[in-house]
Amino acid sequence: MNPDYLSRPSSTKNPIPHADGGGVNGFNRDPYSPRPFEGLEILDVGCGGSILSEPLARLGADVTGIDAVEKNINIARVHAASDPLTSLINYSCTTAEDLVKENKKFDAVISLEVIDHVANPSDFCKSLAALAVPKGAVVMSTINRTMRAYATTIVGAEYILDWLPKGTHEWSKFLTPEELVLILQRASVSVIFMSSFFLE
Repeated sequence: MNPDYLSRPSSTKNPIPHADGGGVNGFNRDPYSPRPFEGLEILDVGCGGSILSEPLARLGADVTGIDAVEKNINIARVHAASDPLTSLINYSCTTAEDLVKENKKFDAVISLEVIDHVANPSDFCKSLAALAVPKGAVVMSTINRTMRAYATTIVGAEYILDWLPKGTHEWSKFLTPEELVLILQRASVSVIFMSSFFLE
């Protein structure tokens, strides 16, 4: 098992992996095709209300979206059902760890802004790696542990603007890019691309 890893170590609102980072070209796909992910099985871990799963399905992927919160899965199912291109997304209230026990495999495993909410980031990354086929891709994003992230993500989003419930994030659980790379390498994941994004 030696999947590749494409990382977004800072918070971003763009849910689709970029072609220049291997998101499309990493699978030898035409980035100008209207459905460049046709035929790929992609797992969206921590899918929430389907902000990532639906765009991936529209790009041709066979998408499975999982979330540990049943309410999120119900919302995702209702929303996806309104569009023929997304109605076939397979949503399930389960965890990556449970899928590993079922010996599930995917061409790409994507988990955006989830790792800072799990109890054991190392075990979580090992589960993501185990779900990717050999030479598959693991794509992750996380919030870097910086004072800027604390000010914007916690103070700003949770306490001033009230965009998120208070306590959604814990600054101590944010990972630096170097920490995340080390965790992934210990999970036998080859880190081939990283990119930082800043919210203005």
